[in-house]
Amino acid sequence: MAEASSRHKLSKLIGSIYDCALDPGRWEYALTGIRDALDAQTAVLHLNDLSQDRLLMYRTVGIEPYWLEQQAKHIREIHARLIEDLLTWPSLEVPHVLSRNVSQTYLETSRYFQECLKPQGLVDVMSFFLMHTPTRLVGFAVARHERQGIITEREIALGKLLLPHVRRSLMISNMLDISTIERARMAEALDALTCAVVLANERGAILHANRSARHMLLSGGPIQDVHGILQAKIPSASKELHNAIILAAGDEGSIGNTGLAIRLTEPDLPPIFARVLPMVSGDLRASLEPAAVAAVFIGNAPDEHDAADMLATAFGLTLAETRVLASLLAGHTLAETAASLRIANATTKTHLDNIFEKTGVSRQAELMRLVMQIVPPAGQPVP
Repeated sequence: MAEASSRHKLSKLIGSIYDCALDPGRWEYALTGIRDALDAQTAVLHLNDLSQDRLLMYRTVGIEPYWLEQQAKHIREIHARLIEDLLTWPSLEVPHVLSRNVSQTYLETSRYFQECLKPQGLVDVMSFFLMHTPTRLVGFAVARHERQGIITEREIALGKLLLPHVRRSLMISNMLDISTIERARMAEALDALTCAVVLANERGAILHANRSARHMLLSGGPIQDVHGILQAKIPSASKELHNAIILAAGDEGSIGNTGLAIRLTEPDLPPIFARVLPMVSGDLRASLEPAAVAAVFIGNAPDEHDAADMLATAFGLTLAETRVLASLLAGHTLAETAASLRIANATTKTHLDNIFEKTGVSRQAELMRLVMQIVPPAGQPVP
């Protein structure tokens, strides 16, 4: 019974996170759930301007206004530490835990820790990096009070489980014109969007396609209507899309990274990706179409140069590796990349191997998937 209750609470929490994709005003509610699930004192969702030492977005729960003012005074130290850590960070899937990744020597001399965290009784902070560019950082974090103790493996594991759901919600929200949704009635919201959106039931049957999606279906785009069932033209993409919809129809907590970035086009064509948003739980999403279990959002890949720069910053790529990556993201082969950069084929292969090692992938398809997981779509600003 306790296990079933725990699963129900987790499903409800993930549902609240996905509701934020369509209504960012719900983040405080979702953050409260994240904080409580991780047995923490505070939780924040932040967008940092690293170049100007500013906070562009800061949704918080559990922090008194006085301490928010004090924290703002230490933003330069916070950013300097974040930039230093990100240069050597192994993966954006790995959380940064104060008690594990920052030395006691640093904490003893840190004005931020000594003047802001310590007086509040906060002893540990766990941060997740959602998206990272040379000048922007989006993440969420929780802090624990001394009565709760330091972060344990339980919280790290649960945080990792929540990470792809928070990232998916933010990325889909980033594709939408939220002001349009706020102005329109929810029943009309999808048709007001410029990106293609398809609502599907557990079989993949098309329940609703907005104007952009209908145009894509009728014009021979990367998706198709096969006897009322949504399919991709590429069989492998159709299989992943089908699997993501099945997971969305069941326990959306298990969807993880499945359906987060499904490439719908062949390697020699400009990349177009689909992202699947579960629709089963959450009163806001269910109000769009009660029979829908998934909403499929379809958009272009990010600009290859912007994407390469973002990965370079996140994973510490060299300038040469970044140039190779940008060429590959543009759809060029290794040979074409070598020719355009006027370097030997073997040198290009060495750069690619180094990129694989630094990013933790082993194939170019996995590299593109990683890009789509952490980089916003082309033409869409970071939220």
